[in-house]
Amino acid sequence: MRRHLVTILLLATFMLSRAQVAYYEQRQLIEDYVRFLFHIQSSYVDTVDFKDLIINNVKASLKQLDPHSAYLTADELRQSNEHLGGEFEGVGIQYQMIEDTLYVIQTISGCPAEKSGILPGDRVVSVGDSVIAGVKISNNRIQKLLRGPRGTTVTIGVMRAGVNEPLHFRLTRDRIPVTSVDGYYMSTRDVGYIKINSFGAHTYEEFIEAWRTLSKSGAKKLILDLRGNGGGYLQAAQNIANEFLSAGQLITYTEGVHQPRQVLRADGRGTMRDIPVAVLVDEYSASASEIVSGALQDWDRGIIIGRRTFGKGLVQRQFPAPGEGAYRLTVSRYYTPSGRCIQKPYKDVDYKDDIEQRYRHGEMTSADSIHFADSLRYYTLVKRRTVYGGGGIMPDIFIPADTSRYTPYANKLSAKGILIEISTELTDSLRKQITKRYANPQIYAEEYELPHSVIEKVHDMALNSGIDVDEDMKQKSEFGIALQIKALVARNIWNYTGYFCVVNSASEAYKAALEELKK
Repeated sequence: MRRHLVTILLLATFMLSRAQVAYYEQRQLIEDYVRFLFHIQSSYVDTVDFKDLIINNVKASLKQLDPHSAYLTADELRQSNEHLGGEFEGVGIQYQMIEDTLYVIQTISGCPAEKSGILPGDRVVSVGDSVIAGVKISNNRIQKLLRGPRGTTVTIGVMRAGVNEPLHFRLTRDRIPVTSVDGYYMSTRDVGYIKINSFGAHTYEEFIEAWRTLSKSGAKKLILDLRGNGGGYLQAAQNIANEFLSAGQLITYTEGVHQPRQVLRADGRGTMRDIPVAVLVDEYSASASEIVSGALQDWDRGIIIGRRTFGKGLVQRQFPAPGEGAYRLTVSRYYTPSGRCIQKPYKDVDYKDDIEQRYRHGEMTSADSIHFADSLRYYTLVKRRTVYGGGGIMPDIFIPADTSRYTPYANKLSAKGILIEISTELTDSLRKQITKRYANPQIYAEEYELPHSVIEKVHDMALNSGIDVDEDMKQKSEFGIALQIKALVARNIWNYTGYFCVVNSASEAYKAALEELKK
C-alpha cells in the first residue's frame, strides 16, 4: 500500500513539474512576442499603425483556434447586440433588398412606420435626401439611413401599386422591439404551434405570452419550431427548457481545460411540465436550439423531429479588443444531460462546407446514409433509448429535406426577386378580396388555390430576366413556387403567422409532429 502511495505521489510530482515547465515555456514565448512588438516600435524603418498591426494579429490568432472564436468591429458588435438585445431605435420596417429595389416585408406593430401608413409591398425609393431606388447600396448604409436616436425625424418616399407618384411619410424614430417569436397559432383544437427564430433578451417572455394565448384557445399540446434558429442567449434557452423539466433535472453543462464543470438544472417551477411537446429542428438549428432540444430528448420529455442539427456547442466569452471592438474566445463546450458533446468536429475538416457535405453524402434525404460509431452511442435518462453524439442533435424522427421546394430554378427566381414581386402585386390586387373571404390564415392556407396564370407569369418573367430552364425543371418546381407565393401573400396580410400557416400545410415535419402528438 505504501509503495503504491509513493508511486502516486511521484507521478503527481512529475505531472506537476511538467505543467510548470509548460507554463513557463508559454510565458517566455509571450514575453518574446511583446519584445518583438517593442522592436518594431523602436527599430522599424517606417512609422507603424500599431492599432491595425495588433488587431490583425488578434484576428490571425483567433482564426487558428476554432470556427467560433472571432474578432468583432465596433459596428459588428453593435449589430450583434441589437439582434439579441431586445430593441433598437428606428422606424420599424422589416425589408428585403432585391437587386436594386428595397421592398417593405412588413411593418412592426405599433411602431412609426405602421402608424404612418406604410404597407407591406411598398417599394422604398428615398430616405431623407438619399435616393436608394435603382442604385447599389449596402445593407449597412440602409440601416444607418433608417435608424437613429429616438425623437429624430426622417422622411421616407415609397412607390405603391396603383399610385403613380411617390408617397412621402415623415416619421419620428422610436424604440423598436426585436421579436424572436415569429408567429403562433392553433394547429388543431388542442395543439398549439410556436415558431422561435432566435434566443434573445425577451424570447422567454414572448414564448410564455404566446403559450398563454394558445392555452386560452384550448391548447394542451405544443409544436415548438426551432428550424433555422441559430441560437443566441443561453439564459433564454435555459428558461424555456426549464418550463418542461422537473426540479433538479440537468439542462446542460459546460466544461473546458481551464473552466471547471458548470451545471444548469431545472428549478421545478416550469408551468409546462405535463404538456406533450414535439420539437422541429433542421441543419440550421444551432447552439441554444440544440441545448433545448438535447435536454428534452435526453429526459424523454419531447419528441425531436427533422434533421441533424448544426452542431455548435462552443461557449464564447467576450473580451475588449484594441480600439472599439471586442473578441469572443471559446472557453468551454456544451454537453447534453446524457453527456453528449453538442459541438461537431472542426479540426482537419472543412467546417464551413459541412452542410454541403451532408447533402452530397445523402444525409439530408435518407436516414440510411447516416452511420454512427459505437463510441458515440448514449442513452436517454428515463426510457434508456439510444441517442448519438458526434456533433448536433440527431432527431428521433428523421424527415428528409424537401427538394421540390428548393430547386435550382426556384432559387434563381428568389435571387432575382421575382417571387417577391409577383406576391406583392398579387397582394395589392387581392388584399380586400382575400381578407373578406378568409377569416384567418388557416382557412386561407386550406382553401386558397393560386391561379396557374400566376405561375405562367413567373415563367415569363424568368425568361425575360435571363433565366432559361427546360420544361422538366419547370414542372418539378411549380409546386414549390406556388407554395412560396401563396405563403408570401399570407405574410403580407397576416405577417409571419400567415406565412407559417401556409408553409406548414406542406411540411412533412409539421405533419409528423401532429401525428406524434395524437398519440
